[in-house]
Amino acid sequence: MPISFPRIYPILDASILPSTGRAEFLRRVGGSLADAGVTLLEYRNKTGADAELLADAEFLRVILPHGKVKLILDDRADLVDWVEFDGVHVDAGDVSPSEARRLVGPGRIVGTFGGSDSLLPEILLAPVDYLSIGPVFPTRTKQTAKPPIGLEGVRWLRAQAGPGPVLVAVAGITLATASAVLAAGADVVAVSEAIFHQPDPAAEFRKWVAELG
Repeated sequence: MPISFPRIYPILDASILPSTGRAEFLRRVGGSLADAGVTLLEYRNKTGADAELLADAEFLRVILPHGKVKLILDDRADLVDWVEFDGVHVDAGDVSPSEARRLVGPGRIVGTFGGSDSLLPEILLAPVDYLSIGPVFPTRTKQTAKPPIGLEGVRWLRAQAGPGPVLVAVAGITLATASAVLAAGADVVAVSEAIFHQPDPAAEFRKWVAELG
């Protein structure tokens, strides 16, 4: 059965979490986001030790039980089953999309990076549910050497991909630019700093939903 993706989903990067009161932050923000209507959330931890990643992920799963919010784990396909997440996002340097699919099974979500200035060779044949594209605009949340592709890049990648694949636009997208990114051909926008650097992430998410429909 095809997966239904929301127009927007948050990426919770571990760098956003406070050094003290981490569990309370996750409980407060995670619960309020679910109440605000978040149905898909990605947890990303590029630098922390496995113990930190597992603690955060397991806590998120308790706060956001199955059927309430689908949880995507960045990079670590090998830990998805352990933390009972709903899927994984893999990039270059992680396991391949095919290996990720083998590890998580047919019933979970697998996403991968699809390209920036051009689609990656053979990416449309990969056993994934969505392709992320970007960086659309400059970003401070995720380190990348790729230059921003802008709206023209989104249009170009949609033309290359055709109407079928789910394209998730990432990096530097704000409430002021999100509608234009979707109009350029993205199916979904994934945002981190624009939501989690606000005083009330849940209230900010509601603004996005009201704007994007």
